[in-house]
Amino acid sequence: MLNVVINIVYLMLSLALLFAFIRLTRGPSLPDRVVALELIASIVVGYVGVHAIDTGVASFLDVAIVIALTAFLAAIGFARFVERGGVKND
Repeated sequence: MLNVVINIVYLMLSLALLFAFIRLTRGPSLPDRVVALELIASIVVGYVGVHAIDTGVASFLDVAIVIALTAFLAAIGFARFVERGGVKND
């Protein structure tokens, strides 16, 4: 029963990843693309978490935490970039 649930979760995460990738490639503006990248990072964290449950290896959760922190820092960096007015041609 657990294998069926894990396979369904993998399928749902794969569909979410596909839709996020579509938004990444089509997203009309730069903020849309950045939000799509954040979503992709969150989905990857979900993949790693489900894989940790599936295999029983708890050290994968450390990997998920590192990915989440890296994505958070990237979002903060982008927010500061937008706040300062974007690219300047000085």
